[in-house]
Amino acid sequence: MAVIVPRWEWRVFGPGLGAAEGALAGLGPGPVQESEELYLLSPAGANVKVRDGLMDIKLLQEVDGDGLERWEPVLKVGFPLPAAEVARVFQALEVAAPALGRDAYSLEQLLAELVEPSDAVRVVRAHKRRVRYRLGACLAETAQVEAEGRTQPTVAVESEDPAAVLAAVRRLGLDGQVNTSYPRALAALVAGSWRHAVIDVG
Repeated sequence: MAVIVPRWEWRVFGPGLGAAEGALAGLGPGPVQESEELYLLSPAGANVKVRDGLMDIKLLQEVDGDGLERWEPVLKVGFPLPAAEVARVFQALEVAAPALGRDAYSLEQLLAELVEPSDAVRVVRAHKRRVRYRLGACLAETAQVEAEGRTQPTVAVESEDPAAVLAAVRRLGLDGQVNTSYPRALAALVAGSWRHAVIDVG
């Protein structure tokens, strides 16, 4: 079994990212990846999504004094999703799991029978076009994210080493902006404004 190593992350959404995007582009062309993703959002703020046919969960374990977030992958499994793993999805969302009448659920069954009837979970579909880079000891990316008919740029840096992430963030001039995860940004979007994801994250 592969060892899961949590990574420290810094992500910014919104306008005013041109300088950071230009600095990363100057490193040379990186691999481009496009994906269709489905996020399950709840007030808990966990990163619960379906990508490439897999249920993918990351949990926020720690926020340091500089605002860096340490996220740990805890589940990545395909469909049909066993009932025990469905329970883990609702546990991550910090929402009481409904009665499970099946041994396993397809994605369509999960949404129609368990998620959509719930007032506590919101489904958001997102299209991402990401460009990956290597910045020192860090992985970095620029992306265009489209959801709910709106498109927003984002820039992110991540590494196992928090000091390396902070140095890269400062190098890109992103340290003056709010570190905002995908779940928080998308929750702000469905609340009515991308701008809240950048400034008023509470």
